[in-house]
Formats: sequence, C-alpha cells, structure tokens
Amino acid sequence: MENKLFTCAEAREIDLVDYLFSLGYKPTKIRNNDYWYLSPLRDETEASFKVNRKLNAWYDFGLGKGGNLIDFGTSYYNCSVSKLLEKLHQSSFSFHQQQRLITNSSNSLLKSTLKSTGDDNITAGEKKIKITAVKPISNSSLCRYLYNRRIPFGIANLYCKEVSFELNNKNYFAIGFKNNAGGYELRNQFFKGSSSPKDVTLIANNAAKEVVVFEGFFSFLSYHAIPKNQEQPLTNFLILNSLSFFEKSKPLLEGHASIHLFLDRDKAGLKQTKEALKISDSYKDESVIYKGYKDMNDWLTEKRMVKELRLHHGRDL
Repeated sequence: MENKLFTCAEAREIDLVDYLFSLGYKPTKIRNNDYWYLSPLRDETEASFKVNRKLNAWYDFGLGKGGNLIDFGTSYYNCSVSKLLEKLHQSSFSFHQQQRLITNSSNSLLKSTLKSTGDDNITAGEKKIKITAVKPISNSSLCRYLYNRRIPFGIANLYCKEVSFELNNKNYFAIGFKNNAGGYELRNQFFKGSSSPKDVTLIANNAAKEVVVFEGFFSFLSYHAIPKNQEQPLTNFLILNSLSFFEKSKPLLEGHASIHLFLDRDKAGLKQTKEALKISDSYKDESVIYKGYKDMNDWLTEKRMVKELRLHHGRDL
C-alpha cells in the first residue's frame, strides 16, 4: 500500500501554491485567492502566471493556457502523466492532500453546524476533535504555513503549539492556540476548527490599564510580528476566538482605561466596532491601519510581500 503511486484524482488535490513553493517559486503578489508568479514555464520579467488557490488552478497569460496540477507538471517537466505521478510519489505532499480531504468530507457537517449555531468561527467537526499530543512547532509543513502568512517562527512558537488531533478516526496536525478553558483553535493550510471547550484567550498583566482586542489569533500573531509592538509590558491582550464572545467580554474590557479594537473589517467586525464606539470613549478603533483588508494578517501578508520584493530588487521600503 505504501508503494502505491498517486492517482490522477489524488494528484489534482495537491495544493498548487505549496507545490510551486517546493520547486522554489514564490509569488510576487497575493490578492485574496490569486497568487501571481514569474512564469515557471518560460522567461519573463513581469508576473503573468496566476494560481487561484480556491479553485486550485493556474493560468499562464503569456502562453494562453492553464489547468490543474497535472497540466502544469507535465508541461514543467515535459513528461507524460505516468512519469509525473512517479515524481509526485517521491515528494511529500500527503499532508496537503489529506487536509483538503478533511475539508471536502466535512463540508455538509460544517453547513449544518453553522446553521444551528450562527457562528462562522465554529467549524467542521468541532465536537469530534480529540487532542492527542501537544508540542513545540517543528513540522516543516506548519513552518511553511506560518511563513506564507508572514508570522515569524519565534513569535508563533512563543504563543502556539503543534497540536496533533483525531477527527473522524483519522490523525492530523495543526498550529494550536490555547484558550482560557483549555481548548485549542486549530489552523493549517486546509483546516480551520477548534477543540472543545470554546473560549477566549486572555494574556494578562495585572498592572495593565490598556487592553488590545483581536478577533482571531493570527491577527494577534501579526500584531506581534511588527517590531514596534513586540514589547508591551503594561498591556493586556484579549483574543476572542469568536466574535460571539465580545458581549460576554465587555465587563473585562471595560475594566481598562483604554480598549484598542483590532477586529476584522468584514461586515460583522465593522458592525461590532461601531457598536462598541457608541458605549464609551474608552473604545478605540485601530482597524483603520489595515483599511481595505479583511484583517491584520491579510494586511501584513501584503505588506511583507511588498517589502521582500523591494529588498530583492535592491530597494528598501
């Protein structure tokens, strides 16, 4: 069984962005689900090779053709499909494939869960997730995931763990962020979920008069990825892990002189921010920093990508 080659269907499930990364290609620009590259199939100076990560499909505007991973691989190596499957068999993409299968197999459960709870942060199979091991982050796939989201490894390892868990009788692993009740927010390239119990995460300094509030833990990590924010000895941090916890957190928040809100700039996050600002002048909307982006990590990813490109071309910011 272990020596069985990839099937075409399995090969098409491999994430194109991760596959290109393994070949040494990094995007020059990321906008939502679109990743732009200098074409791996020809020489060019302006990126015209696009991967839509949601569709897991590519298109080379210079060549006027595109397709799935098999179409790319056979063109890149100039080989047959069977030869490409042999090459893929020698690579380590089983993790990415199995995570995509989690998402697909859990889709109907996800829809029913959201319908019954109304909470878009409670995701597939929450009640069936069983934590089996917790350790410092070391897995190369998770390190690459952090890199793609522009989170320094040292920051991630300070606040997160590598968590192994069981879902539907299968074993997986993810970046884990612990909440106050002992549950974990779990993230990897293809999975967003949480183990029970669900709760907020408070990182507190008892003498602090200010509190900084985030909706999700990747926004919290992004905040600390900015050098000037890395030393905040007299600041408390509250990560909601679900916007639905904002209301119950108000007594805690309003015990501070200043409440800095870094909520998502989607419809729900903006509405909650607007409502909070009406309560008192203690609430401050800090999300204007990443206006035009969904959240702080979306903004940071774009900002760091631009910086890397400028440095690569010999120009500082």
